[in-house]
Formats: sequence, C-alpha cells, structure tokens
Amino acid sequence: MLSPERCSASPRIPSSFPDPQRADAAGLVAYGGDLAPTRLLDAYAHGIFPWFGSDRHPVVWWSPDPRAVLVPAHLHISKSLAKRLRSGYYHVTVDTAFAAVITACAAPRAEGDGTWITPGMQAAYVELHELGFAHSVEAWRDGELAGGLYGVSLGRLFFGESMFSRQADASKVALVHLVRQVCAWRFPLIDCQIMNGHLRSLGATAMPRAEFLRSVAANNAFETRRGRWAFDA
Repeated sequence: MLSPERCSASPRIPSSFPDPQRADAAGLVAYGGDLAPTRLLDAYAHGIFPWFGSDRHPVVWWSPDPRAVLVPAHLHISKSLAKRLRSGYYHVTVDTAFAAVITACAAPRAEGDGTWITPGMQAAYVELHELGFAHSVEAWRDGELAGGLYGVSLGRLFFGESMFSRQADASKVALVHLVRQVCAWRFPLIDCQIMNGHLRSLGATAMPRAEFLRSVAANNAFETRRGRWAFDA
C-alpha cells in the first residue's frame, strides 16, 4: 500500500513527464512507462492522461489542445432530463460499485470495436480507487446497475474518464449528481478530455490547453478530498 506522501500530487515534486505544452498536434506527450499509482497521479497533476488500445503495447500519454471541460455551474439539463431527475427513476450512489462501473465502461460500444479500457487499466484504476483517488457514481434501477461514470480527483478538480448507460439517461443522471456535489465542494472544473456531441449537449466547452494546464497547476495547492466519497444530505 502506498503512503499518502508517495501519492502526493504536490507541485514541488518534479514530473517524470515531458512538458505537456510541447505535445504534438494530436496531444501526444509520451510513450511508455507503467500505470503505477504514483505515475498516474503524476500524470493527472500535470494535465496528462493515458489512452491506448492494448496491454500488449506501450502506454500512450496525452494532453490534447483544446481540452474538453465542464464548468459545474454551466451544466445544461434538458427538459426531459430534468423530468427524469424529478421522477426519482434512478437511485444514485457514489463509490459503492467502482469495479462494476469501470467494467461496464470497458464493454465494447455499439458504435465501435474493442475498448481502450484494457484489463491492465481497469486494475490500475481500481487500485487508485482503493487508495482514495478514483471515484465512481452509480445510477441504479430496481437494484440493477443502469449507468454510471468514473474518474480521478486531485485537489478541487475531477478528471472524468468514462461513463456508460444501460438505460435511458442513466449516465446523465449520475453526472448531474456528481456535478451538484463537486459544485458544493467548490470544484471549478470537471475535465472531460476530448469533446464530443454528447458532452457538448451537457454544457461542456473547449478550453485551450495552456489555460487548462494553468488551472491544473493552481489546483495542486488544494488538499485532495481523499477516500470514499458520500453525497451531502
């Protein structure tokens, strides 16, 4: 088990990564390394994340420009989603089924083949969860996991990784609950990594990488809300 000191994301600790400002046009920062907790935390503390296709290939590290982000106060809730939230159709929890959520996120999607959430990556993030840095939000219907999301939190930033839905609006409902909670905790941003139509419909915007990295650097001064999360009453 790593100690809290070894898991620190303090800006005083030099990064093992190249300067993400020098990433190529696609956002590629580096190849190689491993998915040990200290390396993952080092990456997130410097605005970098892993994304690759197979445990047989080297880990690939990214910092795209621009960066998709969601300002919690700017979350867009459509009329249909608001109705779903008011209905109480889903029971929403946090940090009660992390392994199940990441496994569901790793399942191949209808629109593509395979998954980038490899078994090695799943194991790495489960370890981060056990160390209190990775979190999941779960939407349940009749006792069954209907959707959810997971990501990493350092300081006052949440770095979203993936989400899934097995029933209509389940992942959106989970996201709304996450956004409301981190807003109460005064988180200024949720990192969404790469923009797509789904994120844009929820209010995500594109932020220049330089601005995002400044936010990440400033965030390293804040204490991480480490451990199992719980929603405020």
